[in-house]
Amino acid sequence: MAFDMARVKRPEDVGLSSERLKRLTDALKTDIDEGTVPGAVVLVARNGQIACLEALGYRDREAGAAMAPDTIFRIASMTKPFTSVATMMLAEEGRLLIADPVARYLPDFADLKVAVDSDNASAKKLSKEPMRRQMTVQDLLRHTSGLTYAHLTGHLLKKTYEAAYLADEKQTNAEMTAKLAKLPLAHQPGSTWQYGMSTDVLGRVVEVASGMDLDRFIVERICKPLGLAHTTFGPIDAARVAQPQIDPASGKRPPMRDTAIRQTWISGGSSLLSTAGDYVRFCQMLLNGGELGGMRLLSPSTVALMTSDHLTPETRRSPSTPTLFGALAPMSELGIGFGLGFAVRTHAGRNPLPGSVGDFSWSGVTGTYFWIDPTQQLIAILMTQAPMQRLRYRYLMRTLVYQAIVE
Repeated sequence: MAFDMARVKRPEDVGLSSERLKRLTDALKTDIDEGTVPGAVVLVARNGQIACLEALGYRDREAGAAMAPDTIFRIASMTKPFTSVATMMLAEEGRLLIADPVARYLPDFADLKVAVDSDNASAKKLSKEPMRRQMTVQDLLRHTSGLTYAHLTGHLLKKTYEAAYLADEKQTNAEMTAKLAKLPLAHQPGSTWQYGMSTDVLGRVVEVASGMDLDRFIVERICKPLGLAHTTFGPIDAARVAQPQIDPASGKRPPMRDTAIRQTWISGGSSLLSTAGDYVRFCQMLLNGGELGGMRLLSPSTVALMTSDHLTPETRRSPSTPTLFGALAPMSELGIGFGLGFAVRTHAGRNPLPGSVGDFSWSGVTGTYFWIDPTQQLIAILMTQAPMQRLRYRYLMRTLVYQAIVE
């Protein structure tokens, strides 16, 4: 049975200031009126209740279509927590172990080569060496597998990735991993935090371990039990979907997936479509320690493991990889680590943005962002389709949500 989160009569009922929350919506309205972004849906929940759910601006500015609270967004990398939860559900069932080598599920990954100094922009030839140890499922979950995205590595490895056409929407997950297994890793497994295709490979591991296609597993085992009726891999009616606005400089919309077409490739890293109302239920399940409305997906100990920092002091960050907060500084300098699917705050200070030790989060390149703060019993979600402006709104959202907490 679907679980509907109650909405409080006043934000003050959960310790938030109505007047101060209005600063957040006013700031977004100003930017919408000035044409900076087309529109947004903002949701703030505390103590298991929704304190703020506002649909602002346009679902499609050029069509004059207003944003609605149940507008569907391309959530991009906010798909990754779903794939990570799917993995840990299988671990709890004994169908995989996160300490296992990936090659146990994907034999082609047993003898990968590793590029030497893949971030060296001046290299003339891509040198390779053997793996010093096997890549594990844990490495995929925490992005220490050595896998990358083409645009986040040196030019020689970038060319190799691009030539493999890894983002082909007509491929299957099995075909994608077969391509990746022929390419060198950017770093030795376990040595470096490098954002990339780890969660896409994890999606294929879920398929092998479960015997189900990834989209079917996520819909049947996560979305239906949690009542996420609007979370889908598509296709969906265009009248429900938020669209980016035309960029005045180019006269075109930023490129985004056509949601009217069902992709063959179900990317574990980026393929989901969802609403703020659905995503808050997924978040509340995690905040509750793996349970929502009587439906338990994970144990509290598993959620605690997922939201702990899994990076060691020796794990360096690739210089080509941005953090959740852009290029401000390496994650460790910002008091941020990484768990099994989420960025995790490790220090109260070190960071220009507010938060609590133990809060966990992730975002999407399309402009989506969420975080969960167990200390404050807080969930905040921003849904927009404004890729070029996404960093500004992550910063804005953090600052203006926390300043609204008065109890």
